[in-house]
Amino acid sequence: MRLSIIIPVFNEEKTIGQILSKVKFAKLPSGYIKEIIVVDDASSDLTSDILKKIKGIKVIRQGENGGKGTAVRTGILASTGEIILIQDADLEYDPDDYIKLIEPIIKGKAEVVYGSRLSNYPLKIFGKKKTPLVTHYLGNRLLTYVTSLLYGNEISDMETCYKVFKKEVIKGMKINAKRFEFEPEITAKIMKKGIKIFEVPIKVKPRGYEEGKKITWRDGFIALWTLIKYRFVD
Repeated sequence: MRLSIIIPVFNEEKTIGQILSKVKFAKLPSGYIKEIIVVDDASSDLTSDILKKIKGIKVIRQGENGGKGTAVRTGILASTGEIILIQDADLEYDPDDYIKLIEPIIKGKAEVVYGSRLSNYPLKIFGKKKTPLVTHYLGNRLLTYVTSLLYGNEISDMETCYKVFKKEVIKGMKINAKRFEFEPEITAKIMKKGIKIFEVPIKVKPRGYEEGKKITWRDGFIALWTLIKYRFVD
């Protein structure tokens, strides 16, 4: 059995080598192999040069920067695995979580699994362990609440990167997203198919804008509109 790991990347020269090393060495259940697909979304830094030196991966170079959604769609079309997993190119998410992310699918408990950052993550405004990027935390909570309200499938973290699917779930599904609206669009369309999203808790190391974080408050408004739009159209 094959797990296709899709990694959209744009200007991540500082982390792409490290994350690919972690992905390569991440353990999978017995009988599973990895197909690592990196979609280079027209990076203008040294990312492309670094990727040329790494063996054992499939690299797809986009001619122009189309956004995360475009890159993920390209990766899905190129994938050959029975299970598809989305991995960001930074170091926020830990590939050591792969086993627990795909286990519910292997055991027949789920068709779609999300890694939830927020299921056991209370908001802390003060202290040493205060929540980083509070506005992002609150925005994620709001968007997730709207998702559950509109689609009747309660989840805790709609915006998570770690989304895992049986390929048959999204085969033939039309995804229009070009940027970060991929997250709400794919979630909305899965829920409209009546498929329950299974969540497993994960831990992350959030990075700030000075470290290369790209998503902004504008993307939050786009995500909200995307959720509302796909409640009524396909």
